[in-house]
Amino acid sequence: MILSIEENICDIKKQLPKDVTLIAVSKTRTVEEIQEVYDQGVRDFGENKVQELTDKIDRFDSSVRWHLIGHLQTNKVKYIVGKVHLIHSVDSIKLLKEIEKRYGADNLTANILIQINIGREESKTGIFKEDLPEILEACEICNNIKVKGLMSVIPKGSEEDCKKYFREMQNIWHSIKEKSYKNISMDYLSMGMTHDYKFALEEGSNMIRVGEGIFGKRNYNK
Repeated sequence: MILSIEENICDIKKQLPKDVTLIAVSKTRTVEEIQEVYDQGVRDFGENKVQELTDKIDRFDSSVRWHLIGHLQTNKVKYIVGKVHLIHSVDSIKLLKEIEKRYGADNLTANILIQINIGREESKTGIFKEDLPEILEACEICNNIKVKGLMSVIPKGSEEDCKKYFREMQNIWHSIKEKSYKNISMDYLSMGMTHDYKFALEEGSNMIRVGEGIFGKRNYNK
């Protein structure tokens, strides 16, 4: 049985603790579909591509919080300055410096998450966990960046495998949270998507990114 967007959101919200943010992953979705989700009270939307994100921003009012959840190229940073609520996918010092430069030029602050490639997959972006101290050190000397937490996309696998990776992420998140850094706070642990968010919630995620579970399967032939 195919559920409606309204039924999907209702079902997901029933499972969410009150301090968890639901991000509706709206990449490839039409403005009409996004409006339907908006009408159900969702205000956080995630996009993968800068062009698609900037095309959609002007179609909605300022109550929408846009999240850039896909890989961000340094040459695209200039297009999102002051337009996104949170950049989830900071995965290099080079990108960090470009964000600092572009936001600094407009005297604005970028809220970011550091993306960790916890499964060490070649097909995914994100830093390896052993490189975290270096990027945290670089964040501390920034003037226009605030680190708000961590993000990860884990490998597909069994429930046991998923929980193992989520638990590892939570341990890293907690270890940073216990220390005192300049410009760095661990407010968000962004992990869990349509097929694994229930496991992520069990392991401490407080920000999940759900696309298909809200909108239904994508039709790539449109």
